[in-house]
Parts: sequence; C-alpha cells; structure tokens
Amino acid sequence: MTIRVVVADDQELVRSGFAMILDAQPDIEVVAEAGDGRAAVEAVRRLAPDVALLDIRMPGTDGIEACRTISAGTGCRTVMLTTFDSDEYVYEALHAGASGFLLKDVRRDDLVHAVRVVVAGDSLLAPSVARRLIAEYTSRPPAAAVAPSARLDVLTARERETLLHLARGLSNAEIAAALVVSEHTVKTHVGNVLSKLGLRDRIQAVICAYECGVVTPSPAVTPSPAAAPSPAVAPPPEGGPASGSPTRGSRSPSGKPPGGGSARAGRSTGWSP
Repeated sequence: MTIRVVVADDQELVRSGFAMILDAQPDIEVVAEAGDGRAAVEAVRRLAPDVALLDIRMPGTDGIEACRTISAGTGCRTVMLTTFDSDEYVYEALHAGASGFLLKDVRRDDLVHAVRVVVAGDSLLAPSVARRLIAEYTSRPPAAAVAPSARLDVLTARERETLLHLARGLSNAEIAAALVVSEHTVKTHVGNVLSKLGLRDRIQAVICAYECGVVTPSPAVTPSPAAAPSPAVAPPPEGGPASGSPTRGSRSPSGKPPGGGSARAGRSTGWSP
C-alpha cells in the first residue's frame, strides 16, 4: 500500500526538503504541498491523503487550527512539525487531534518512520516532548486529581484496567503480562477503549486517563525532564535514523534535509499499539 502524504509549511525550501525525503521512499507518495493551513485543509479534503505533515506557525490558518479541522472532518492523520519546542504547542496539538509531534531537526529516517507509525494507528512524540508531557502530569499535586469521570462508565472493568496501563506507558506485551491475557486480546481491549471514548489514538487515551482521574499523580516525587519515565518505544527502522499552493513543488537537488540539522535529533518516542 502506498502512503499518501500532504506536506504543509510556509517556507518553500523546508517544505520541498521534507517532500523530497518522503517521496524517495518506495511506499510513500507526496500528493500535495501547501504554504499555509487553509491550503493544507483544502488539499486534504480534495485528495484524501493518509497523513498530513503540518508546520505549526503558518500565516492565516496555522497548523493547530488546520489539524483540528482535518481531525474533525476527515480520516487523515496529522503529524506536527515545528522548530518551537514548547509545552503550549504540544498540548494544543494533541488536543486538536495530532497523532505525532516532531521537531524540525528530526533525522530523515525518523521522519519517514513517523509517517509509517501514525498510518499504522500508533502515536509518536519527539523524545523531549514525551518526557515533558509525562513529567507535567506526574508532577501535579493531589489537589489536581479528580474522581473517575462518568465518561468512563461505557468501559468494562477490563477495559478500564487497559486504560490504566496505557496511561502508565505500558506496551501491549507488558499489558498482556499484567492482565495475563494474549496480546491479541489486549489489542481488542485497546480498540474498544478508543472506540467507546471517541479517541483517535493512544496519546489521546493517555490524556483522557489523566483528565478523568483514572491515574492520580504521585505527590512524593516531581520528576525532572531528564528523569521522567518514558512510554513504550515504537522502534525505528534498522540503522535508522517547506508559501505555496497545494500542488507538487520542485525538489531540492542536494538531497539534504531542511536546515542541515537532521543528524542532531534523537530517536522518536511513541506509544505503540
């Protein structure tokens, strides 16, 4: 199956660079490029791609609003790309429905891996983003905790257990061991949790678990970003690790990723299914 992608960034060289990297893959096709969020939304509606890579800061309709519109009205999954490593953007993007969040200095192999991961139904965050997201939730005082929401009444007891383990960052194999069931059964439980709660992916399930009080943060320890616990890793491939209209743009002949910084980023971290 060929993965169809729309790339949106207001900087033409950046946009074309990402498109060139993805187009070089045998299983990925960049079907459109866009210079702003409005053009990205129009391209997604017209071409029905599998994934949209969205820059956050774009003129007119920004990436967050484009992500919200795409997530609410289409089946396209979104990955946010930004140079701004900011908590505010992380939370806004995730609540808007983003399935991934990467910094623009991501390695080229990790960019390709991210597209494949979200198409498979998984979620993926840059390592620094994942650490801070978990540290934020786990460092909240007990007063921030609330009783489990009535929203969760639709879940069975076993599905609630599954949601709890998801919030703790366990992989399917680890959840299976904890519940003494097969991984296939865990996948069924995870699918039921997402479907019943109207969630797009595991990242939203984790957020939901904390907001609904399924998980209560520990008041004893406030983890630093470097020491915060990491969720299960969606492993990258072996050795692994762009103003314009919504039409195909030219490709850079250099073959180098935008900004020349692709080799600086670490592995991308995400919750695997």
